[in-house]
Amino acid sequence: MKKTIVRTLSTAALFSTLFAGSALADTYQVQKGDSLSKIASKYHTSINELKTLNGLKSDIIYVNQVLKVSNEPIVVQAPKTTTYTVVSGDALIKIANRYNVTVGELKQWNNLDNTIIYVGQVLKVSTPGTGTVPAPKPAPTPAPAPAPASQGSTSEYTVKSGDSLSKISVQFNMTVTQLKTLNNLKSDMIYVGQKLKVNGTKVTTPAPAPAPVVTQPSTTSEYVVKSGDTLGKIAIQTGMSVQDLKSLNGLTSDMIYVGQKLKVTGGQVSSAPVMTSDFATNMVNTAKSLMGIKYVWGGSSLSGFDCSGFIYYVANQAGKQIGRYSAEGYYSRAYYVDQPKAGDLVFFENTYKKGISHVGIYLGGDQFIHADEAHGIMISTLKSPYYTAHFDGFKRFY
Repeated sequence: MKKTIVRTLSTAALFSTLFAGSALADTYQVQKGDSLSKIASKYHTSINELKTLNGLKSDIIYVNQVLKVSNEPIVVQAPKTTTYTVVSGDALIKIANRYNVTVGELKQWNNLDNTIIYVGQVLKVSTPGTGTVPAPKPAPTPAPAPAPASQGSTSEYTVKSGDSLSKISVQFNMTVTQLKTLNNLKSDMIYVGQKLKVNGTKVTTPAPAPAPVVTQPSTTSEYVVKSGDTLGKIAIQTGMSVQDLKSLNGLTSDMIYVGQKLKVTGGQVSSAPVMTSDFATNMVNTAKSLMGIKYVWGGSSLSGFDCSGFIYYVANQAGKQIGRYSAEGYYSRAYYVDQPKAGDLVFFENTYKKGISHVGIYLGGDQFIHADEAHGIMISTLKSPYYTAHFDGFKRFY
């Protein structure tokens, strides 16, 4: 005879379990810092049983993922608390995700005209008058992993700028795990020009017609500095890095002056404004142009950056006038986004100190660019165990 488990579930997980006879399953919503081992220990089961019960092919899990932790029937007792008191660092989107409701519902239940909340504020997190929390939307069924491609169709792919393992795996209908196994990769890091073995036929999509570019016969041309120019801005316009621009012109500092003539490569400089209406694109392009510049504590110039100095420099170069703050300062001047885009900020907590302590710029594909203490300006992956453990969230400048 099956035993009956009586448990008071958290508000976020109250209605994630629906009665369906003896096949009913106890579920758990993954929290930050969780692992299969930690969850298995909590529910007195094994990692293999968890993976089998949830059809998992690897040990990778993600925050808010709903996992089955038992096949036993559950009698759910409704929680008594249907309100939440705001604490430091909260945002409506974080509270909505925690209680599996929408921001719109929170605003409606609490008569809010905007998303601004304050510490100590008491919010209703369930439908007023019912004493129950709305049933969450069912977790999406994970798509089945693509079948391994035939070894007979192995070909070679050369990594290009902007590529990631995730992006390449989609192009060739592979999984990231298959791609790493085929190439004996120990991490998700790849570099431009790297040769990778791939299986299957490349999935092609029509590429947009490139914008016309005026070039000169010579690979080196001359650019006259105009008012408002910086080395970073000129580097973006010419497709160069700041370091290459300084080396080509024998510059030992970042100082340039109006009327100064600089050697540039990559063709003639376009006279059209460079993405002045697209701040996010400018953020990404400016950030990438600084790759390799060394780490300097408190630095915010081309001589060296720390993480917040990097954000200060890039944001101002990209067209946003903002002061020089710490990571926490930029954290308080941005709002949470649940669907991040390239150019958004990504924050980490409890690295070298308690609380928000590190910040970078999201590039998409689980990659971000930041000032690393050991390697300077570099691209890292959010799938790294270290950054996964310290990840706080994505935010966007107000």
